[in-house]
Amino acid sequence: QVQLVESGGGLVQAGASLRLSCTTSGLTFSNYAMGWFRQAPGKEREYVATITWGGGANTNYADSVKGRSTISRDNAKNTVYLQMNSLKPEDTAVYYCAARFIVVPTAREAEYWGQGTQVTVSS
Repeated sequence: QVQLVESGGGLVQAGASLRLSCTTSGLTFSNYAMGWFRQAPGKEREYVATITWGGGANTNYADSVKGRSTISRDNAKNTVYLQMNSLKPEDTAVYYCAARFIVVPTAREAEYWGQGTQVTVSS
């Protein structure tokens, strides 16, 4: 079966950095576009970043993280990453990775979702 497992979250101070990882299995990873999404308590899941299938030639970011985040993929490891720098308290959320065949996922549309990893940023 398909599995997506996130890791790398934790409790950090504002201004710190984290690298989130999402390791997949049970799918042909390079054929899937990937994305990172987050959900804060009481809020809807929201878009963070996406990367296109294959070599990941195209990346996109939400305005809230643009300039301080980088999404990347390592097809040899079946893993997608989200590097986040200069973390802010408003980044606090559960972060989910998602996979979608060929087309980039959205907050509402993906084939597969991970279980999430908690990121908490203290002020």
